[in-house]
Amino acid sequence: MKLSRISQGWRGSPRFTLGPEAGLDAASPHSEAPVSDAELLDVYSETVAAAVSLVGSAVVNIRARSGTASEAGRESGGTGSGFVIAPDGFILTNSHVVHGARELEIALSDGETAPARLVGDDPDSDLAVIRVDAPHAPRLPHARFGDSARLRVGQIAIAIGSPFGFEQTVTAGVISARGRTMRAQTGRLLDDVIQTDAALNPGNSGGPLVNSRGEVIGVNTAIIRPAQGICFAIGSNTAQFVAVWLIKEGRIRRSWIGVSGQNVPLHRRVARFHRVAPERGVLVVGLESGGPAARADLRAGDIIVGFKGAPISSIDDLHKRLVAAEIGVASPLTVLRGVEKLELTVTPQELVSARAAS
Repeated sequence: MKLSRISQGWRGSPRFTLGPEAGLDAASPHSEAPVSDAELLDVYSETVAAAVSLVGSAVVNIRARSGTASEAGRESGGTGSGFVIAPDGFILTNSHVVHGARELEIALSDGETAPARLVGDDPDSDLAVIRVDAPHAPRLPHARFGDSARLRVGQIAIAIGSPFGFEQTVTAGVISARGRTMRAQTGRLLDDVIQTDAALNPGNSGGPLVNSRGEVIGVNTAIIRPAQGICFAIGSNTAQFVAVWLIKEGRIRRSWIGVSGQNVPLHRRVARFHRVAPERGVLVVGLESGGPAARADLRAGDIIVGFKGAPISSIDDLHKRLVAAEIGVASPLTVLRGVEKLELTVTPQELVSARAAS
């Protein structure tokens, strides 16, 4: 249908009329139908409302009880948000919402409550999966994931959750930045973090950040309290990867070499001589006895500058490389020892939660 012209309607408001080329007679003031509420909605409002209608019923409020007594003598706990990711009742949320909880209860979008249990928890990525009891699961609507790698700065971002217990609260904004990094409560670096100005408050944690099509593009996780409009969500691609492993095994497997270290700059002449860029590395300050690094003849005072040919300029770089696929795989570790550059062979082991070393 082709719009032929725009005329000014009553009190100066614009009115579209259709010309003969559209196959219809030109509109006359006496033949116009009343304008509906839906037509009065602007495109932005229509987009937000449509996205919320698609995913809102999959969002739940989570109440966690820790089983410890507060100063007032009441059982302590907290609340957060989550969203159903599968029709059999799996719910994705933040680890810090459910970690250490003795009892979990969810409130559905219709106000009904149901008990839930922890399926898997990964504090290092601040993600967890819980599951609602079977009688409720088959009828739960679930959200669809989008591709966080295709996000564009400036596109619409919509957050749904339960800030301060106000269930099914919707806020909207835009994607402010992509590829941010931040720390989990364990100290481990989180990659692929989305920055948005869609307002988040305590209780939004674990709720979905969705795009204009109602697809989940992130898991709302953090705010900077003194700031205005600086909020963060874990990217949907990371969330999907972690959720699959939590459902499958209840945990995420990572590798470990048994060193403690600190980031240091390299002497410029040494870095240039050995062609190390950037001119930084990880100084080894401690080794776990019998660990993979100790068995590889790594020594305190060595500076790690590479792993499997990739440059290592910080502890975070090393963490990024020590993934599950490296468990049991003999790999080259490049170090500077004094003025020498050495290639050692290290075989990472599986990281267990009790270990705090790299």
